[in-house]
Amino acid sequence: MKKLSTIKITQTAMVSAVALVLSYIEMSLPDLPFVLPGMKLGLSNIATMFALTAMSLPSALVVCIVKAVFALLMRGFTSFLMSLCGGLLSVFAMYLVMRFKHIGYVGVGVSGAFCHNLGQILVAFAFTDSTVFAYFSVLGLASIVTGTVTALAVYIILPKVLSIGLYDS
Repeated sequence: MKKLSTIKITQTAMVSAVALVLSYIEMSLPDLPFVLPGMKLGLSNIATMFALTAMSLPSALVVCIVKAVFALLMRGFTSFLMSLCGGLLSVFAMYLVMRFKHIGYVGVGVSGAFCHNLGQILVAFAFTDSTVFAYFSVLGLASIVTGTVTALAVYIILPKVLSIGLYDS
């Protein structure tokens, strides 16, 4: 088994901390008047996509789990499950899509956002009934916007962070 270096653990912890700060900022923002209640940009997914792109799948999974535990502490068990299921599905989808060299950041971001919403809808379905699937059509369209925002942020941030030598992609 490969031994984790202190540097990799520290890098993952730093990206996890960024994810928590972004989550907290987004939680503090009021809902936008033209979107459905609870719908957010998913700013903390920038950190998850960054971890997946600049570091590794295990690092991105750790960031995802840390975000889910934060949701548990701040908003309760249902939020934890939604964050965890949506996040894990998102990370694995982005990982698979990244393996196709012709798909860029936006494709990766949108697929991650779409699968994150799918995971959350599946958890909501477990607690309610099939009417929650009507909400998915709106979330599916929102995935294009949120995934694009996430992808553009990573596209802008990643080269700058890599150029200062903190991460080796």
